[in-house]
Amino acid sequence: MAGTMPHAIFVETGLDGGVAAYAAELPGCATFGPSDDEAVTAIPQRVSRFTAWLRDHGEAAPAFVGDNWYEVERAAATDGSRAAFSLDELPPSQDEYAAWLRWMELAREELADALDASGGAGAEGELAAIERQDVAFVRALGGPAPSLAEDPVDRLYAARDALTDALEASGPVTDGVRRMLRLAIADDLRAAERLRGGGAA
Repeated sequence: MAGTMPHAIFVETGLDGGVAAYAAELPGCATFGPSDDEAVTAIPQRVSRFTAWLRDHGEAAPAFVGDNWYEVERAAATDGSRAAFSLDELPPSQDEYAAWLRWMELAREELADALDASGGAGAEGELAAIERQDVAFVRALGGPAPSLAEDPVDRLYAARDALTDALEASGPVTDGVRRMLRLAIADDLRAAERLRGGGAA
């Protein structure tokens, strides 16, 4: 039946916080949990919330019928490097790339709003990790290192602006851009949710 085809999940193990599961068709749509089962089981609800979040911001989002999500691949994060999957090697189309760049900016706005609302207490380590990851991606793309201010929100925006510029300059056919976008979106939304105590996109 149309709309009930299975949908792929990629599982990342070895994270500090446990396990991540990614919805392959929605870069940045991820769940994080202490075990494989908890991360994978949470995907259908996360997909529903993620697509609603996109639509609330005027973005087109696919409709998924049924909860037929299954693991197709797993990889481990290593010291200093997040997991990569076979799908990450496929370049997105120009339209996909443009959309995912917008999603990345929306995710950073979610994180900045959560920081403003919470004061950022207790999130320094996670925010620093996100900032370091953005800067590492900029370097991998051959972009110039951003000038980082003291204010944590200003630093986050400077790092993300530099990453956006580097991604726009490199384009969708550059190796690794799908992975970079997937991680940038997922990690921002995860941090925003933690700062709000749950319930983010």
